[in-house]
Amino acid sequence: MQADRIHQPKRAKMVGQEQTPVLVTRKSGSSHASEFSQIEQSSKSSSCELASAPTSSHQQGNNTSGVGEEEERNVFRVKILATLILLAAVCFGATFTYMLVDSQESSNFESQVRRSNAMGPSSKTTDLSLIVIHAFSVSVSSQAAGELELRNSSWPFYRIPDWSVRAQRLAQLTGVENPVLSFAPIVQQDESGEWEDFANEAYPILYKDAIEREGDKGGITSKEFLDKTIPFIYEPDSENFGVIPSSGTEELLPAFQLYPLNFFPLLPIMTMNFNFLVLKETAELFRITKGVKGPTIASISIFVDINTRADGSQIMQPIYDRADTADKDRKLVGALIFQLSWQDYFKNLFPEEESGSGIIVVLKTTCTRDINSETSASYDRVVTYKIDGSNAIVLGAKDLHDPNYDSMEVTESFVDLGIDQSKVPDGLCVPVLTLHVYPSATLEKKFETNSRAIYTSAVVAIFTFTVLVFLLYDFVVGRLQKKVMDRINKQDMIVANVFPSAIRDRLYQAQGHALKPCQVIGGSTTVAGLKSDTGAMGSAPLADLFPNTSIVFADIAGFTAWSSAREPQQVFILLENIYGALDHIANRLAIFKVETVGDCYVAAAGLPEPMENHAVVACKFARKALDKMKEIANEMERSLGPHTAALDLRVGIHSGQVTAGVLRGERSRFQLFGDTMNTASRMESSGQRDRIQVTQVTADLLKEAGYARWLIPRSSRISVKGKGEMQTFWVRKAKSPVAKKYDFVDFKMSTVDERIGADGDGSAVGSSGEFGIDPEVIQPLTKTERLVDWAVAVLTSLLQQIIASRGGVVKDIKSLSSEEMTIGTNGTVLEEFTPIIPMKRFEAEDLQQRKRNSAIEISGKVKCQLRSYLSNVASMYQDNPFHNFEHAYHVAASEKKLLTRVVNTDESGGLAKGNASTTGTKKGMDLMDLAGHSYGITSDPLTQFSVVFSAIIHDVDHPGVSNSQLVKENTRSAQIYKNKSIAEQNSVEVAWNMLMQDECEDLRACIYQSKEDLHRFRQLVVNTVMATDIVDKELQALRKARWETAFSENTLIDPSTKTEESETDRENRKATIVIEHLIQASDVAHTMQHWHIYKSWNEKLFMECYKAYQQGRADSDPSEDWYKGEIGFFDSYVIPLAKQLQSCGVYGVSSDEYLNYAIANREKWAREGVALVKEYLAKYHH
Repeated sequence: MQADRIHQPKRAKMVGQEQTPVLVTRKSGSSHASEFSQIEQSSKSSSCELASAPTSSHQQGNNTSGVGEEEERNVFRVKILATLILLAAVCFGATFTYMLVDSQESSNFESQVRRSNAMGPSSKTTDLSLIVIHAFSVSVSSQAAGELELRNSSWPFYRIPDWSVRAQRLAQLTGVENPVLSFAPIVQQDESGEWEDFANEAYPILYKDAIEREGDKGGITSKEFLDKTIPFIYEPDSENFGVIPSSGTEELLPAFQLYPLNFFPLLPIMTMNFNFLVLKETAELFRITKGVKGPTIASISIFVDINTRADGSQIMQPIYDRADTADKDRKLVGALIFQLSWQDYFKNLFPEEESGSGIIVVLKTTCTRDINSETSASYDRVVTYKIDGSNAIVLGAKDLHDPNYDSMEVTESFVDLGIDQSKVPDGLCVPVLTLHVYPSATLEKKFETNSRAIYTSAVVAIFTFTVLVFLLYDFVVGRLQKKVMDRINKQDMIVANVFPSAIRDRLYQAQGHALKPCQVIGGSTTVAGLKSDTGAMGSAPLADLFPNTSIVFADIAGFTAWSSAREPQQVFILLENIYGALDHIANRLAIFKVETVGDCYVAAAGLPEPMENHAVVACKFARKALDKMKEIANEMERSLGPHTAALDLRVGIHSGQVTAGVLRGERSRFQLFGDTMNTASRMESSGQRDRIQVTQVTADLLKEAGYARWLIPRSSRISVKGKGEMQTFWVRKAKSPVAKKYDFVDFKMSTVDERIGADGDGSAVGSSGEFGIDPEVIQPLTKTERLVDWAVAVLTSLLQQIIASRGGVVKDIKSLSSEEMTIGTNGTVLEEFTPIIPMKRFEAEDLQQRKRNSAIEISGKVKCQLRSYLSNVASMYQDNPFHNFEHAYHVAASEKKLLTRVVNTDESGGLAKGNASTTGTKKGMDLMDLAGHSYGITSDPLTQFSVVFSAIIHDVDHPGVSNSQLVKENTRSAQIYKNKSIAEQNSVEVAWNMLMQDECEDLRACIYQSKEDLHRFRQLVVNTVMATDIVDKELQALRKARWETAFSENTLIDPSTKTEESETDRENRKATIVIEHLIQASDVAHTMQHWHIYKSWNEKLFMECYKAYQQGRADSDPSEDWYKGEIGFFDSYVIPLAKQLQSCGVYGVSSDEYLNYAIANREKWAREGVALVKEYLAKYHH
């Protein structure tokens, strides 16, 4: 803290004048060329004015002294008048503020109550929970159908695999803290014996798996769980306080798989095999479920023990023998029973700063409870909650709100399954839950504050301070000489943003007199040849030796790999935020920013103003920079995508003398030279990410200043180019909540080259994670949440463009419901493929309409449906090493990057015919112009949305094995899809069916509004996803032939009309094949990006293939030919694909970038691939 106060920038002193404060913006090291060019021009034009300024100022001073007494009295009167006006303003401001705050305080209470509509997210969360539970049941039905067919078995003899893992994942997605989930198959009485044998054989496996997955069970072993398990389907024996076999009904509903395993730990027996149908409420739910053929929910129940009150409801989700929701003949075979507490949903209902305590929430259900025997009146079942900060407390099973606040009631539907009550069995009811929110006296008291006095006093103080400042300013300004102010203003105008203050002063003084700016900036030699005494500018260079400085080099580690997968705009957004934050820290510590070179930030302490503890200040800057870097990277990960938080600074510092000065000529700038600069650069390049490395010299200065505690000697000497071996030190980081757990781990290295990657960014070879670091160490959010956030942002942006292109109109699409139901039902998905998809042609009016409606906002309901859908999609991805939701994100991000690089014909006025500069008409772009550019891809937001959407869903429910293996196993999906593109067709079907659910109706209305758009959207999705099957040789051959046909110069004949193919069809054919190659390039984009990205995904794919081999689901060991296979893949597919992207002329510089990376990765794999395969094997068996 003391060091921070000692080293403040000194005030500049003008020649021949009193010391005057001068504001200087330190930007000399990073000034733009255009800024300096403008300064040169202004300096040349104003040089004579600068030379004559002292004389004119002196004359003005003499004139001022000759002002008459009358003028002085007039000035005095004006001052008095201004003072009176300010005092009147004080009175008026105080009165107005008091009245305004009083009025605002009166209305704040009612406004706060109206803002209780924040309960909206809670109801949306319940909708999401029901969707997730439904998706889980569909997944169980789909998976069970295939497995039971393989085992030649049937329901109820089925066990849900990975039950604990999937139940935990479902609980996370629903947001319930303490869920109870049960899977109960329907068992007929005549099947009970056989089913009990099946269940008793399965329980050891279930218990072992649950203990491993759910964690410690209080020391209870699997055997002890078995001992507590009743081996038959039972019900309570109330007479003997025991259990008896359940035989009261033809159908039994035994509890089979539970989560958590022992949710009633105090019971002497396990609840396995307990017949749920003996419970009245559950039996009624079961009857309703069978009647409505869908999920149902029970009314609210209140549980009261000695210390707590709790509430809850049961949700029953049916499970059918087939997953197809349109199949009316499917059979009910079981149920998922989900017990939850509504308290969980009311926690954090209101923002922390707005909630406090005192909000009353009344939850009502339309199903009535028992009739009061005394009054013969029936009552709605009601539970009242009190919101206390972030907690919800159950007050009781009746409406307990204060009637005085009835006028402020806010009501909203909470849970409404939309069930036709006519299908509900007689005597039963499916409740509709509604929320009623009221304030209370406790909340109202919060708004009784002394704000009136505080704000009024503050306004009076501000106005009073303003008056005093005005008077003081008038007194000081009256004594300043006009010529000094003129000179300071002119000097600041020329060089304030270009040079440090000390250099700025020297620009105007040489040998005791002022120089014209043109003599030091932009001047030229008057004698041909070199000048050894004055330099090439005709005057002595402005340069100094600074003997005591500390130079800081800070490089962004992992940036090269990160930027290779990002759009250019995203790269600069990150750099601007990081460098802006470092500039702020530098200004606070009086650190001089020298320049930025690429992703390296260079700064200096001890110049241009000398600084005694320059080494300490430089290290403080570096420590703060590390923390700020991590903070920015974490904050920006949602907008810039995962792995942004994995970026770090790598800092090197060296202390010593430097030569610094103005290097004149074109784009003059203040620069530093000397061995100290070189050594500091070596410290950075030989350091480690998220660490500060200093030399012995800097370490000695820190010790002398009393900061030896900051230093950690590096475990071994390092070899530095041009320096030999050096002993260096690490500087401890400041304590920070974002610091990594391996902060001070040292790595033994003998030379720099052993640690620095090929691109010099210092990414450690063999480190985990896509960019050489495990992002899970530092991420507060789950990976799936981060990926879903990114996908929501991207698709929302594209939806805005779709709606804008329609003039902002979003109508109801119920008229398309029949079309939605029938689309895709005539054959397999692959049979829907078409070589030509009609593209929307570019029209200038469309572009203008999109610009006019660019400010349209997507409604919160649509955003909620989009997030729910994407979360559901993410949950449907299986836990594969490669074909998982993270890979889908990577493909979508690569596709989005390519789309932004496509030549935007819509906004290129030089390409559009009918341009105002040519014909004066408003006709659209000619198809011949379009053919050489984007083929209409960028003209239609729906096309862009479709291809990004397809990338996100293209591997949904991927089984983690090849299509050929599924054919070999003769799975049900292989039979359905006729042994072609099985995984791809299944992904389209699953994702499409989820999108067609009623819960996504508003989302679909934003995507399409007409039958034509619906079919085009479907066709784009089918074509795009089907293009990802690159293993099928027949499909690849057809795809190659279509490419050659589309880009052939020969005339094409339409087979249906036997005439020459139209120009429109030809362009649409090109657009269709380009879109296929767009998804293909994105699907293998890791092979055409930075080496670290390629290596990471290559390892994941190997692990997936090797896992399948180990499980007996692959014919050969992939490790035996993985090395040669990758080389062949590069030669036969990746590099030719990159060349095709280049040849079609659509993707701009991205095609060159992809081709260069593909060739470089192929060469590096040829050198290191054999060793990497061994490394993969070692990791797998470890």
